[in-house]
Formats: sequence, C-alpha cells, structure tokens
Amino acid sequence: MDVFDAIKTRRSVRSYSSRPIPDDVMERMKLALRYAPSACNFQPWRFILVTDAALRRKVAEAANDQLFMAEAPVTVVGCGLPEQAYKVMGGYGNSTDIDIAIAFDHLTLAAVTEGLGTCWIGAFSEEKVKRLLEVPEHVKVVAMTPLGYPASADLNFPLDESRRKGADEIFSTDRYGHK
Repeated sequence: MDVFDAIKTRRSVRSYSSRPIPDDVMERMKLALRYAPSACNFQPWRFILVTDAALRRKVAEAANDQLFMAEAPVTVVGCGLPEQAYKVMGGYGNSTDIDIAIAFDHLTLAAVTEGLGTCWIGAFSEEKVKRLLEVPEHVKVVAMTPLGYPASADLNFPLDESRRKGADEIFSTDRYGHK
C-alpha cells in the first residue's frame, strides 16, 4: 500500500478485536513514532504504550468514558515535553502539540498499512490520565489513540469524496482567499 492509499483508507476505528499485535508489527509502529519529524528535530516527546487491560479501561474512563478504546490491545498516549520543544513556533508558540500530532499522523498511516485501526482521542481529563500513568507535572498529555485490529474488516473502502470539502474551498494561491 502506498502512502496515498493509506491516506484514503485510514478511518477512525471505534470497535476493536482482541487480536494481539505481533511483536514485529508493534516494532514498526514504534518506528513510525520515532522517525516522525519535529521542530528543530528536538523530539520533545515520550509515548506510553498502555497494554495492561485494567489500566487501558481506566484510561478509557478518563477519556470521557470512551470505553471502545479499551477493546484495542494497546493505547498509545502521546506526551509532550514543552521545555524541550521549539519555543517560537510561528513567532510565539511552543511546538509540543504539533510535534505530537505529526508523530501520531505517522502512526495512524503506518497502522493502516498493517491492517490496524486507530482513533485520535483528544477528549480526556489530562489530570486523570497523568495520575493513572504517573506522568510528571511538567509533561503534557497531548493525545491518545487505541491501536489494534478493527472488529470489522469492512473498513477498507475508498474515501467518500462527497464528504470532503472541495479544493476551491480550502486552497488559495499566493494570498488567503485568492482562487
């Protein structure tokens, strides 16, 4: 599968089988996270791979009771290290959130090439997740995703173009809003 096929095939999966992820596949998922670019290559991140079933359930509860997360054999928690990140993104911002987002995007695309599903999780209590996973105060929990085989094989269908905004709505040339 090439990268464009992965982009068109990736879906947010909300139902997982209990099938374990083979070690070699999990190693490739870790490489996808490790090899992701970051601002100035600072790599201001740590990724927690939650594999314990009871702990995955508690993390899912801390994510506004999105219990489907716990069905997957792994929950990936992206933790940003703001003090290690590039400090003037756009002239003023910290790159932590963007760096984690890039790494997660690499993970989601690599996952689909292996037949795995993911689902970006941004709705959660950071305080509860930090407590459960013993994340230090200075570290920011940015995003999470379950990682596992979808319960249904019916997810490999082409992207529905009709549900995407048209190019004329999202692209400008030379200046904002110029066609």
